[in-house]
Amino acid sequence: MKDSAFSSIILIFEEYYRISENIRKCSTRSSYTVENFHRYEEDLWIEVAKCLDGKDLIRLAVTNRWFYRLIMEDSIWKYACLRDMQVLSPHHVSFKWFQLYASAFDGSHAYCFRQKEKHIDWMRIGAFFIETPSAVLTEKLALPSKLMELEEDHNRAIQLSGACILTDIRTGIWIADLQLVRCPVCNLNTCEGTMQILDVRHLELFLEESFRNGSWQFEDIGSHRIEKQSNSASGGVFDYKHIHSPCTAGLLNTSGWLADPGDWQPRARISTHAVAVNTNLQPNDGLHVRFQAMRSKGSDGKVVSIRISQQLI
Repeated sequence: MKDSAFSSIILIFEEYYRISENIRKCSTRSSYTVENFHRYEEDLWIEVAKCLDGKDLIRLAVTNRWFYRLIMEDSIWKYACLRDMQVLSPHHVSFKWFQLYASAFDGSHAYCFRQKEKHIDWMRIGAFFIETPSAVLTEKLALPSKLMELEEDHNRAIQLSGACILTDIRTGIWIADLQLVRCPVCNLNTCEGTMQILDVRHLELFLEESFRNGSWQFEDIGSHRIEKQSNSASGGVFDYKHIHSPCTAGLLNTSGWLADPGDWQPRARISTHAVAVNTNLQPNDGLHVRFQAMRSKGSDGKVVSIRISQQLI
């Protein structure tokens, strides 16, 4: 909501309060009273808060102590977070929703924390929900016919089909970004170009101390080389439970969202339980594709971030 709209709401309630006070003072014969009207009516302001974005919520919170106490209620930030990310509500979160909202909308991405010198540009795709601890990772926007075989050997599955099924994933809200970085992040010494990365992470990742201090690192799942002309660089992450759902079918039906030939701008699409990207490529000798995952340490050991990177050979 714009500043002018926010100011208008404040003025409306100020004027309503002023008029009500005048009625109370001047209309001694009137049966109408405003004794029960309160300027700081909590239920009313909660409804107002639901119309505000994060910045306006903060502006309202610093008005006075009463508004600060009201606006910092976790339920308000949960509503704002789910509304602005357009995702389902998780059963449990480990941090306050105010922190989660800030982490999602403060403009930060994975390369803000490490390898800053390698980063060129990025694009926020959006948020999606992983309901089950298994997901299909693919470099193609067409899934293999025999999905169950992808679970056995990740590296072999990636080399044969360009896809794998990753298990032990932390369920909940995930955020997807498209990153453009400089090589040799990929450890190929012969490359002098750039690399496209579909970078997805659990909503809570940036708040985890073990991530921030560098204890959690990416590990290779598998990789392979496509040693022929590649017309595009694609990637996708799909919640395994919803792999055949209509929302996933919309991502795999690429006729409606891929760029036309000769259009080099990246395209991305997100649904309730999946995300996919595609970028048209100029003439080339092929691609090196790499799949990576970051796991939390300790008893949890869940996957908290996934990357599918593609680099021109």
